[in-house]
Amino acid sequence: MAKAPKKSAKKATLKRRVFLVVVDESNEFHQALYFACMRAKSVHGRVALLRCVGGAEFQHWVGVGELMVEEAREEAENLLREQSERVHKLTGEHPIVHLREGDVKTEIISLINEEPEISILVLGLDTQDETTDSLISYLTSRGAAQCRVPITIVPGNLSDKDLDKVT
Repeated sequence: MAKAPKKSAKKATLKRRVFLVVVDESNEFHQALYFACMRAKSVHGRVALLRCVGGAEFQHWVGVGELMVEEAREEAENLLREQSERVHKLTGEHPIVHLREGDVKTEIISLINEEPEISILVLGLDTQDETTDSLISYLTSRGAAQCRVPITIVPGNLSDKDLDKVT
């Protein structure tokens, strides 16, 4: 009697898509996060959150700069905790969380290049403003050459129901 063929190890360790979302206080952040969560849930992927904290601005007043960075870091940790709970409610999984110090444009590219599991960057677009967000402008122009993953831009005027239709 012939033995049943074994499933290949490659199939057992299929790479899950990871949807990276930049956490900020913008109105369109909700749409970007909701879209990423619904896509991750539908393809059995995961959500990753990135929050960047700017470095100390007042280097000649080191103590003041360090205090400002520490306060910003605490606020960022609280925001990431809140959004992690939201991701868990929407997907049933805890997100991968990244908290970095530095310029968000530089840190996004660095994180994507350092973490091979990240497969898609999801950004929200402010549809109320005439000018394009500087982060989106950068990533769709100069930064695009450095970004190894597709960028999904989610319009901020879409409702959850609208997003459910496309996820």
